[in-house]
Amino acid sequence: MTSERLHIPIQLRWGDLDAFNHVNNTSMLKLLEEARVRAFWKPAPGEQAPSTAVLDSGIAHGLLTLIARQEIEYLAPVPYQRHPLDVQLWFGKLGGSSIEVCYEVHDHPGSAEPMLYARATTVIVLVDAATGRPVRLSAEMRAAWEPLVGEPLAYHRR
Repeated sequence: MTSERLHIPIQLRWGDLDAFNHVNNTSMLKLLEEARVRAFWKPAPGEQAPSTAVLDSGIAHGLLTLIARQEIEYLAPVPYQRHPLDVQLWFGKLGGSSIEVCYEVHDHPGSAEPMLYARATTVIVLVDAATGRPVRLSAEMRAAWEPLVGEPLAYHRR
């Protein structure tokens, strides 16, 4: 297994903070979602995306991506910062019709004191929009994503 990761910069918004002046736990799910969409969904014309962006998702395309499971381990509060976070993604597993996306949320590259804020896993199932039945990963998806298959996360605080 490889340890290759995709690095997606995600900018914080002031609205991501809560009354304690750090990123709210529910906002972290939105930040991970944004990284996932940028990493795996095809870009609009004129936009750039990594080579892993091969999904045409949505009812119009006949394919839905449904979240089957999510887990987050919060390691440190994320303060507001102008620099984007470095969300690192890889796959813990490519199944028949599902993928296990692993994440680490780091401070921006080049930070004076590097910080790992959170680790997370999302299991996504590909589903036919018309029937609701699982759809197998295509050869294109596997070819684009296999270089990012690595060790799944093992959570420390269970």
